[in-house]
Amino acid sequence: MKRLGLKLMTAWVALGPRFLPFADVATPDLPLRRLLRLSLFQVSVGMALVLLVGTLNRVMIVELNVPASLVGIMLALPLIFAPFRALIGYRSDTHRCELGWRRVPFIWNGTLLQFGGFAIMPFALLVLAGKMEAANAPLWIGLVSAGLAFLLVGAGVHVVQTAGLALATDLTPPESHPRVVGLMYVMLLLGMIASALIYGALLANFSPGRLIQVIQGSAVVTVLLNFVAMWKQETRRPRHGAPLPPADPSFSESWASFCQGEHAVRRLVVVGLGTMAFGMADILLEPFGGQILNLTVSATTKLTALLAVGGLIGFGFASHVLGRGGDPYRMANAGALIGLPAFALVISAAPLNTTWIFLIGNFLIGFGGALFGHGTLTATMNRAPRNQAGLALGAWGAVQATAAGVGMALSGTLRDLINAFLGAGPGPWGLPGSANGYLSVYLFEIGLLVITILATLPLIRRATTPGAGATLEPALAMESTPSTSVSADRPPH
Repeated sequence: MKRLGLKLMTAWVALGPRFLPFADVATPDLPLRRLLRLSLFQVSVGMALVLLVGTLNRVMIVELNVPASLVGIMLALPLIFAPFRALIGYRSDTHRCELGWRRVPFIWNGTLLQFGGFAIMPFALLVLAGKMEAANAPLWIGLVSAGLAFLLVGAGVHVVQTAGLALATDLTPPESHPRVVGLMYVMLLLGMIASALIYGALLANFSPGRLIQVIQGSAVVTVLLNFVAMWKQETRRPRHGAPLPPADPSFSESWASFCQGEHAVRRLVVVGLGTMAFGMADILLEPFGGQILNLTVSATTKLTALLAVGGLIGFGFASHVLGRGGDPYRMANAGALIGLPAFALVISAAPLNTTWIFLIGNFLIGFGGALFGHGTLTATMNRAPRNQAGLALGAWGAVQATAAGVGMALSGTLRDLINAFLGAGPGPWGLPGSANGYLSVYLFEIGLLVITILATLPLIRRATTPGAGATLEPALAMESTPSTSVSADRPPH
């Protein structure tokens, strides 16, 4: 029996790295338990995103009767801080404190920003909706305080995610970056799915008091998750009294050095185009299913879960392929290619009046978007110079977040303008006139994907051209040695 038990235990240990998700990303110095703990900051970010974009979006419009235009402005306020993610990453690269940390102070300060925003948010929303007449607060106080709450939460999310991803880059070797990216974004999706279910259950019987409890409870959970995530993660630098390192370059000097890298601007353009192409559909798929395909509210609500499932499978697949040495830009290009038939299926579901085609299209949008996001983020992590990981990831995050927000705003605007211009007449294939705006936006997204694919091709050729390492960016070439075993796109950290 002992021999049999020993064989079973050996077989289980051998199977673990092959079949347990992301088990092969762990190293003796960085066990899987520590990586999973670090990824909790992504769970808190996912929780904040669901609360802002999903739960409060519906609560403010339906239960609190806040005008939809005002809700849209409030939800767009966090995008103000998206372009500053590059500056946040640079500051976390060069920050020096007496305790010897660089990333942890930024994660903690971002957490405090989120906590402060969540703390005042429910009262601000109730004043804005006129539900707190006893407080005798004028409307402008509700507007200012609600705007401040959304700004604080948005700024905190950007700071926490930028510094957290930079810390994950610092802790892992270059060959593990693809799997780390997959792990971090799977945890983000799982956090979004779990928090959506929890918020839905807690707010099933809505009341102002319950809204206060849920949002302020989220503030406490955010602090706990991020505190556990960063506990004993970052190695402390030399203590006070050690020789001072050379002076850090300014942000403008670091940004100029980053932009001098070959295809640096093209890489950011690819991120922006692809993110916008996939993100424009986010706010239109559910209303398209209800208004054009006559799906029930319950059926359209499940589309979010279907997109998340496609994203989870996509991240897992991309992590497996890239972890074995695959080209991240080829993966991003494959994601954009998958997006073409995905949107074509969504469009064709309307004239065919076939729900299952629409569902397959939604799944492929989630799958292709995950491949694209994983590929571009992995390429950014791999190509980031040793001392510019935060700046590079901040630039990626700034472009990605800004493009996603602009894409969502542009999609709704285009739909309304096209429907208003064409009027209420019949649409193509005998569809109602309201289909004109939706189909036009989907065709526009297909066009953006085609441009993204063409813009990515030089990056793929560059990565697969023999001898490409001879003309790498100066910062990367200086760090490479003739005996380096990793590829030129993966500088040692």
